[in-house]
Amino acid sequence: MTSNPAKGYLCVVAAAIMWASSGVAGKALFAGGITPFELVQVRVTVSTLLLAIAFGLHSRDLFRIRGRDFVYFFILGGVAMALVQITYFYAVSKIQVAAAIFLQYLAPIMVAFFSICFWKERLTLIKSLSIVISLGGCYLVVGGYNLHLIQMNRVGILCGLASALCFASYTLFGERGMHRYSPWTVLFYAFLFATFTWHIIYPPFQYLKAGYSLNQWGWLFYISVIGTLIPFALFFIGVNFIRSTRASITATLEPISAGFFAYFFLGEALEPLQVVGGTMVVGAIVLLQLRREHDELAPVMIRSRSNKKPGRTP
Repeated sequence: MTSNPAKGYLCVVAAAIMWASSGVAGKALFAGGITPFELVQVRVTVSTLLLAIAFGLHSRDLFRIRGRDFVYFFILGGVAMALVQITYFYAVSKIQVAAAIFLQYLAPIMVAFFSICFWKERLTLIKSLSIVISLGGCYLVVGGYNLHLIQMNRVGILCGLASALCFASYTLFGERGMHRYSPWTVLFYAFLFATFTWHIIYPPFQYLKAGYSLNQWGWLFYISVIGTLIPFALFFIGVNFIRSTRASITATLEPISAGFFAYFFLGEALEPLQVVGGTMVVGAIVLLQLRREHDELAPVMIRSRSNKKPGRTP
């Protein structure tokens, strides 16, 4: 890992802001008549094509995967990625953009809960606090204190929670692939199989006959490039300069940025208690990631101490 923290943090901050902007742009497109299904079909298709062009021009080795891994990539992309995309954007179409992103950010908490239940990870005080704080934050973000707000946004809330669950599944399953392949290879095949899925379960090539305006095409490409591929690239670059745990913490700027963008461009505003809830969710994730970083650094520090010569001062 190259040491350049300033560059690393700058890349991750830029990625978080770009991801946030894609949700706001998607909400604007929905107001203009485009459905979440159409947006997802275009997003995964354009992302796949652009990645394929980039690989073909600069690094064809990234296309190579083992034949026995096709089933793995089908599940990762054709199921998990496809579901992540539609549940997230459908939630955005039904509730506030920031609320939808805050709900999706419950994914790391779900991963921690899964690890405790099925991988026999130790339930520490920090993990317990993170889970409790995030659940309380989720309750406030969805407006649990107001039954009318819940009833009005029920579908969006359920989709937001489903998005977090799907993203947690994608994270757990995707981590397995990254032990054998480049993150770019995993991302490409996830988008590729998601593209196949969305051309099977939704009318194929719907975007070619939908008659979108030039302005709509511009925003669709914006979401596919500025809101998807470039931020992924920046995030991967950032991780190369700072630890992945710190990158994940920095990326929590995304729902905060989305809240500002949605307020200024769409007139959406979270209620004060929803803001408190969002802060709790972000706080729980930061707490969890700091604990994870401590766990990762501990063995390194122990090995470092054991390698010191007797009598040598630190």
